[in-house]
Amino acid sequence: MADNALGRFLRARREATTPPSTERRRTPGLRRGELADRARISVEYLTRLERGTDRSPSGQVLAALADALAMTTDERVHLYRLIKAGTTCSPAPPPPLRPTVRATLDALEPTAAAVLSPAGDVLASTARFREISGLNDEQNLVRFAFSPDSLAHYPDWDLIANDRAAALRAAADLGDHTAAALAFELSITAGAAFTDRYDTASSLPPATGTERWGPHLLVFEALYLSGEGEHRMMVYFSQH
Repeated sequence: MADNALGRFLRARREATTPPSTERRRTPGLRRGELADRARISVEYLTRLERGTDRSPSGQVLAALADALAMTTDERVHLYRLIKAGTTCSPAPPPPLRPTVRATLDALEPTAAAVLSPAGDVLASTARFREISGLNDEQNLVRFAFSPDSLAHYPDWDLIANDRAAALRAAADLGDHTAAALAFELSITAGAAFTDRYDTASSLPPATGTERWGPHLLVFEALYLSGEGEHRMMVYFSQH
């Protein structure tokens, strides 16, 4: 990570955080010991992070520091980007979809349908799906579920958040590197709203059920596609 950007950012946020008392101090903000206590890590480890001698903290540690420093959503995203900027490898791109899969999506119009990767990336979709999904520029259902926009889009947000976290956990546990990387990202950017669900996920996501997207009540069915990639086609039918 060039020039210890993570360490400098953590120290700057620590020094900008109001201390718990009004006593006179030689340095601004929180002391390292105070921040370490809040984040439940050792002072020695926090010192290594700030000095850049340890540049590979876990998602849990970063999430704890973000909580302890009361970081905003934008600051959490920036924290994740600092970590991402320090990595040199990137996940392999998903295999291309077969023409017959794309033809199936075309035949499903005007039904809402999409092909998803194990990590929840939307690889292809119908026009109706794009119209009602609420994703806009976002192309991952799990990341969208833990974004601020999702709370207004999903009336039953808590249930959907549980299912999205469970789906990501199942994919990561089976060795999907993209799913694991996304879980690391969300542990920082979404914090406890994501990690509490991800860490306690004890069942597979449902293959069928109902979801509310804005004013739409939808019945969904998950159809797993044969071949490489373990892609699944999600088909959503309006329920009247």
